[in-house]
Amino acid sequence: MGVIVIACFKPKEGKSELLLEAVKEHLPLLRKEGLITEREGIIMRSKDGSIIEVFEWRSEDAVNMAHTNKSVLKLWEKFEEACEYIPVSDVEETKNMFPGFEPVNF
Repeated sequence: MGVIVIACFKPKEGKSELLLEAVKEHLPLLRKEGLITEREGIIMRSKDGSIIEVFEWRSEDAVNMAHTNKSVLKLWEKFEEACEYIPVSDVEETKNMFPGFEPVNF
């Protein structure tokens, strides 16, 4: 059974463009490696510039497999350089009943 996740990435100072490059590659790579489903992901930006990504892993096993996949780990190095991972609750808009975000389209 799939697992839908919400990932939040807050760009480091001066690294917003690098973060967008990494995000643009993320879901296509995970899909190519067979780790996520064909369900279309959603990528959005908060007012503070954080990027929120919603997607579906194929399974819990797929999540674990990602942590040993060389291609995925290489891309995740770019994320480490570009951002800090934050809980969705740290995104200011989530304090609203119906939070709204700017769509990110590539």
